[in-house]
Amino acid sequence: MSKGFASNYRIVLLAVGIFGCFAGLGTRLVFVHVIEREKYLDGLERARRQIIVEKARRGDIVDSRGNILATSRSLIVLGVDPQSLVAKDEKKWPQLAELIGVPLADLTRIFNTKTRSAAAVAAAPAAKAAGALSINFPNLSPAAATTPEAADAAAVKTDDADETEFDETPNEKGDRLIRWAKLSESVEESTYAKIQALGIKGVYGSRVYRRAYPHNSLAAHVIGYVNKQGEPAAGIERYADFYLHGRDGWREGERDGLRRELAQFRTRDVAPADGYSVMLSLDSTVQHIAEEEMDYIAKRFQPEKATIIISDPRTGFILALANYPTFNLNEYNKVPKSDEGVMRNIAVADMYEPGSVFKIVAASGALNEGLVTPQTTFDCSLTKIDYRGKPRSLAPEDHHFENPRAVPLTQVLSYSSNRGAAQLAMLMGEEKFYDYARAFGFGQNTGFPVGGETPGMMAPPKKWDGLTITRMPMGHAIAATPMQMQMAMGVIASGGILQRPQIIQQIRDASGEVVYRYTGMNKHRVISEQTARTMAVLLEGVASDHGTAPEAAIPNYEVAGKTGTTQKVINGRYSEKHHVASFIGFFPASRPQVVVSVIVDGADEHAPGGVAYGKTVAAPSFKRIGERLIPYLDIKPVQASPAGPALLAMGVTRR
Repeated sequence: MSKGFASNYRIVLLAVGIFGCFAGLGTRLVFVHVIEREKYLDGLERARRQIIVEKARRGDIVDSRGNILATSRSLIVLGVDPQSLVAKDEKKWPQLAELIGVPLADLTRIFNTKTRSAAAVAAAPAAKAAGALSINFPNLSPAAATTPEAADAAAVKTDDADETEFDETPNEKGDRLIRWAKLSESVEESTYAKIQALGIKGVYGSRVYRRAYPHNSLAAHVIGYVNKQGEPAAGIERYADFYLHGRDGWREGERDGLRRELAQFRTRDVAPADGYSVMLSLDSTVQHIAEEEMDYIAKRFQPEKATIIISDPRTGFILALANYPTFNLNEYNKVPKSDEGVMRNIAVADMYEPGSVFKIVAASGALNEGLVTPQTTFDCSLTKIDYRGKPRSLAPEDHHFENPRAVPLTQVLSYSSNRGAAQLAMLMGEEKFYDYARAFGFGQNTGFPVGGETPGMMAPPKKWDGLTITRMPMGHAIAATPMQMQMAMGVIASGGILQRPQIIQQIRDASGEVVYRYTGMNKHRVISEQTARTMAVLLEGVASDHGTAPEAAIPNYEVAGKTGTTQKVINGRYSEKHHVASFIGFFPASRPQVVVSVIVDGADEHAPGGVAYGKTVAAPSFKRIGERLIPYLDIKPVQASPAGPALLAMGVTRR
């Protein structure tokens, strides 16, 4: 036998080896394709299939003239896959660090950290079971992508500047490979273009929308804000979220080993629908006027808090609403926890005793019921008066009348008589007076859509004590919000109608087409038009030389309004040193175009004489605001007539 041929033993051994290999391969194929088929198919599907969510752009909030108050900026969340970095790109790292404003040392640390121990991952503050990489960064996907298995998983947050995602399973050392680490969450589009030009492999970005407020603190309590998690937290942002947020889109497809989307395998694609824009009745210029006056009040009197509201009495729409203190919407997260009260919309959320401004209720009701006329006089020398068989104590007067035994209704309002107001209410009786107070909007929500509104406090007559009928007409024994007081004065300015204060004018789609238009909402008639006209002329006397607030008068314009100076309750007792000062009025009185409230709380320490009176703290602000509104709103002059109250005394009213 030739030695060139293998022996039979070797041939058999080779055959057995080949057979064994095929048998092993066959067994493995059976194991993979039959026994554990579902497991491997599931793993392959998870590795390749992906759901990419495309965020909708949140709609804008604009003022009545189309000026943007809140908008969504397109930014890039930038991150790195440390496993994809290559050595040749290291020389570009300093340029990247400079572009994103991160110290090179920090950038290098993130780039060189490629794993994290399973224990460290589990111990991270925000650690959850992270699935496979959930963001499709290559080719700049417009938004985050998640696999179905990882939809509820959260990225592990190690500090404010570093959010990290890992492989699903640890490697042989028990460590988790880092698949993405955040470098910056707010890279401008132009900057990202420069980053892409660097060509650093493994550095990718994802487009997101961040809320921005171009005017910072302007109308902060009305607009509200969207937090870092994209959730509307307050104001119109929250109230109108249904219109603003839009509908997210999504697409389903596959990715390759480098996690790049394979567009040819895309199976479903639902485009996002951007949110609607909300147009407010606020006018940025009017709001700016209010806030500039608020700044003056804050610097001059250093109050605890203050509110200015400006509205259109013809519709009830709010033109401006300013509170002190306030905050910057773009920096809401920088407000210390101890100061979070500055975010409260005190115009609707805080209550105070309205004081003498509330006298408009008793006067309007008695006039409307025909119980008095402008010529009716009251004995304001009385310290007590019999009412329903019992003597009732009357509050002292702040003004000394020439003839206190016969004070006409004109002077009850112009000189703010406490005793006259009490007698007006007594003429009506508890139930009727209470009904008018309710009709003016007290003790119930106004319906203003933002700010966490409180209904105020007004007890029904069955819960009154013996003094309530003498104290409530002068604005004690009742708690109201600034918005309720604005709405109540608006009844007289509107011709007797209670109007719901509104702030949203229009809803517009992404193309700018109006999809819904809000109109003024009349709730009900409170007093007749004639009574409203009579009250308007009576209230002109307040801003005249013989009234409590000549400081509110505007030359050549009929100013109607009412002062209020209320003692605050401190430790269960009325304080002589703590007051709420207010002036609420409208002009021109014969054809009102604006209603303005100025309410200042706790300004006594820096007020003239150490007492914050409505005439010295609030009325001058009303005048300054009015004088600035006149040219801007083109309010035509009407000659103020100091004889107005005198005409009423003779039974003559304006036409």
